[in-house]
Amino acid sequence: MFTRLVELTSKPGKAKELSNTIKEKGVPILKKQSGFVDEIILNSDAEPDKVVALSFWNTKEDAERYHREQYKNIHESVRHLLQGEPNLRTFDVHTSTGQKMAAERAA
Repeated sequence: MFTRLVELTSKPGKAKELSNTIKEKGVPILKKQSGFVDEIILNSDAEPDKVVALSFWNTKEDAERYHREQYKNIHESVRHLLQGEPNLRTFDVHTSTGQKMAAERAA
């Protein structure tokens, strides 16, 4: 599994609106992408204008295809809420219990 970590700084007081916009406009696009697994949006309790979005992908190639084909559409939908450009980092997932939790909830 592979993940993209996107750190965003919202305009003052706009972090919740930014997170809601990612949820409402970005997540539906992500769900349609081949290899997409999950999206987690985090709002910092220490830095009120910081948001982190983690997207999980089956493979690095799936994440790269999404970045080439769709990332700019999501970025455009939130640009008006941002202070500066997002910081993107990528990682190979070493360990995850998320799939186990989902399976346990379904049982």
